[in-house]
Amino acid sequence: MERTIELSHGAGGTLMESLIKQLILPKFKKKTVGGLGLDDMDDGASIPLGSYEIVVTTDGHTVDPVFFPGGDIGSLAISGTINDLAVMGAKPLAITTALIIEEGFLVTDLEKIINSMAKTAEDVNVAIIAGDTKVMPKGHLDKIVIATSGIGLVKKGQVISDAGLKPGDKIIVTGTVGDHGIALLAVREGLNFETKLQSDVAPIWETIDAALNVGGITAMKDPTRGGLASALNDLAEKSKVSIWINEDSIPIREEVRAAAEMLGIDPLEVTNEGKAIIGVKPEYAEKVLEAIRKTKYGKHAQIIGEVKGERPGYVFLKTTVGGIRILEKPYGEPIPRVC
Repeated sequence: MERTIELSHGAGGTLMESLIKQLILPKFKKKTVGGLGLDDMDDGASIPLGSYEIVVTTDGHTVDPVFFPGGDIGSLAISGTINDLAVMGAKPLAITTALIIEEGFLVTDLEKIINSMAKTAEDVNVAIIAGDTKVMPKGHLDKIVIATSGIGLVKKGQVISDAGLKPGDKIIVTGTVGDHGIALLAVREGLNFETKLQSDVAPIWETIDAALNVGGITAMKDPTRGGLASALNDLAEKSKVSIWINEDSIPIREEVRAAAEMLGIDPLEVTNEGKAIIGVKPEYAEKVLEAIRKTKYGKHAQIIGEVKGERPGYVFLKTTVGGIRILEKPYGEPIPRVC
């Protein structure tokens, strides 16, 4: 039987990683123009240009439902693109976007999405500079897909990769985890809770900029598909270190924890759309944390663990009950079409 693509191939876990490494990457001969490139499998790529580097990222957005508590596909598309640039240390400057719309999609809904895109970009002073619009026949597409590319700028040699962790570094997460994925799944399942579940979708350049201004940043990543577990494993594998996380230190909203338990889902494997994981030299960690907490989207930031040299490539979770277990990279995001 011929192999086919599964939903899990796009879910940010081990299956997607194997698809990219085995099928996609080997096909391209030229994968860099002097900076970070395709083989680095980072949140974007960089192009050296004089005393600066241009950082470029691209992303596709297929979230279902299109409108969800706390945002919509428009705010998600712009926030995700801005955040991919930010975690590479680049100031977001501009975005291009392509809209692929199903025939019959409501014009009023499209207008709401465009308004969300505009507001999110304006909040971070990012320009939408080019785009494309296509319409697919009814039944050939599920409502709307948005593709974006982002352009950012950073001084030469100051691009932050997800492979820069060193033993002794502290690990900071900029806020509560699991919010986006659990909010979406609750909507899909028609679940009602006493407290409202809401996505964390937001552009976090202000938060990242505050951390960069303090200094000592060694690596960053936004924990989108596959959540905190996938992102931490990527950081550990690429940096050739181990990461030791304290379960009690991970900020998770009680309503998210309760919903995740009811749904049988680990909140550490669930997509976030307004958070970052930051590796920081130990002597800078407390000052970076203080700076992050002063920003709009960093109030619940925490130092959640540290980096060690032994057992490279592994992430260890020190559990609430005092044990230690390996936090594995998920097979795929447990909630399909979450971003």
